[in-house]
Amino acid sequence: MKRFSRILFYLKSQKQNIVLYVIFNLLSIVFSLVSLAMLAPFLQLLFGKEKLIDLKPNFSFSASGILEYLKYILSQLIKTHSEMYALAFICLVVIVSIFLKNLFIYLSYRSLTPMRNYVMTKLRADLFSKILILPIGYFTEQRKGDIISRMSNDANEIEWSIIGTLEGLVKDPLNIIIILVTLIFLSPALSLFLLVLLPLTGFIIGRVSRSLKKQSTHSQEIQGSLMSILDETLGGLRIIKAFNAEKIIGNKFFSTNNKLNEIRNKMNFRRDLASPMSEFLGVIVLCCILWFGGRLVLGSKTFLQPDAFITYILFFTQIINPAKSLSTAFYNAQRGSSAIQRIEEILKAPVTISEPDNAVVFNEFKQAIEFKNVSFSYDEYSTLRNINLTIRKGSTVAIVGSSGAGKSTFADLIPRFLDVNDGELLIDGINIKNYDLTSLRNHIGIVTQEPILFNDTIANNIALGSENATREQIIQAAKIANAHDFILQKENGYDTNVGDRGNKLSGGEKQRITIARAILRNPPILILDEATSSLDTESERLVQDAINHMMQNRTSIVIAHRLSTVKHADEIIVLDKGVIIERGTHHQLIDLEGTYKRLVTMQEVH
Repeated sequence: MKRFSRILFYLKSQKQNIVLYVIFNLLSIVFSLVSLAMLAPFLQLLFGKEKLIDLKPNFSFSASGILEYLKYILSQLIKTHSEMYALAFICLVVIVSIFLKNLFIYLSYRSLTPMRNYVMTKLRADLFSKILILPIGYFTEQRKGDIISRMSNDANEIEWSIIGTLEGLVKDPLNIIIILVTLIFLSPALSLFLLVLLPLTGFIIGRVSRSLKKQSTHSQEIQGSLMSILDETLGGLRIIKAFNAEKIIGNKFFSTNNKLNEIRNKMNFRRDLASPMSEFLGVIVLCCILWFGGRLVLGSKTFLQPDAFITYILFFTQIINPAKSLSTAFYNAQRGSSAIQRIEEILKAPVTISEPDNAVVFNEFKQAIEFKNVSFSYDEYSTLRNINLTIRKGSTVAIVGSSGAGKSTFADLIPRFLDVNDGELLIDGINIKNYDLTSLRNHIGIVTQEPILFNDTIANNIALGSENATREQIIQAAKIANAHDFILQKENGYDTNVGDRGNKLSGGEKQRITIARAILRNPPILILDEATSSLDTESERLVQDAINHMMQNRTSIVIAHRLSTVKHADEIIVLDKGVIIERGTHHQLIDLEGTYKRLVTMQEVH
């Protein structure tokens, strides 16, 4: 039950529907039993197997007392009217009972459906909300395909395996319990024999299903790997074709797919065993009851009357189908529990980037950004060590160094994508951990090396995060970013869809749209993470012009791969293995004849 605590938590707000669902199911079961209870004893009366009852019996709340009283009522109908009239009366009672039974079944579905859909809607919403607030560092350790698999396949598994069987997990136990109570009421002696056999059959079913959860967990993990391979293939299709790697990637996918096929076959074989096995065990129990009950009837009718025994058997046969459904629901719940576990891993992942209850609202950048003995590491791998740096308002600071030096990590600390492990990062003298995150990031604009666009229009991509921007403001931002002219040449202008990840645009066009996005936000602090490194010469010139326009009157942190773009920076910081090894202006560092000059010389040669 602990595994399903989240499902139960969501259902807390559905108390009204739960109560209605239980009531409707109870009523449907009661009317089902009424239709059966009318048959066996009264058919004996109608067809002359028993004498009509003339004297009105004293009513008692017992199986024999109720049956005798109903026989008296039917006897009076036969005597007063006719046997056909009594038969019509029984048929009418059965029809009404079955109608009411099915009416309440339908009403129970009407109560169940909103609950099922609410739970799944809430689960997906919570999962997506958690993905949005988790720190970027969390996703560097996870396969994107596996996360997508948890969001889609695992959520679907929960919907079909657990929420889909919610009916069976509530209705069937109710059905079984009510029928068992009725059976005990009919014959306590025979029911005692039954209560010994039923737990034994439950134990056998439980033993068979025990390994289903483990197999299901393995299946979900393999499916996550399959989604990762698919995601990598779609993203790297150009390279796969260029290097004739179709066979290698294909074999990797087919091998994983075949493993998934194997384990799913095993799971389905075990799951499909539930219904026939429970039916077979139910028939064994029925035969045992027939044998034991027959002995009671034939041996001494004082223990059990023949008509009560027939009614008992009729009622017991109604347990077999709910037992089959319950065992199937139990097997499916075992499958779904592994999907819940995988989703819970994301929902319970710690949110390391948080803000205090009395967070300071960042209204205006006034003075400087200060790094004081800042260190950062991923696990045990140190990325930045003892960084001391002050970035004054309005200045441009360039961060250079070889790959892996810690440049991008340095930039990620300012908008709190990552948090420092040691030391302090201050803005206007206040530790950024004390700032309200939304207000902090509202004052920072970022242009990354890989332009990130969404499958939407050009206008909406530019206006991302600026919901109240007018079309005139969007156009003005695009003009400053040197993007207006090429946008007008598109078929639908600013309403042109850029495609998945902006694949309908060139690299330079995509980058200029991301710059327009940053310009529209008009942030006082600007982070440029190698924004021109992947562009051709002409695109680089257009993008660099746009960047130069954007950097005016702003505090800029420029991570540069092409050192020719940072010559005019107020200060250049050279990082090596997470440590500042040189700092100064371009001319000062050239005169120093150290790492910076070597990097510049290498680029000039090339």
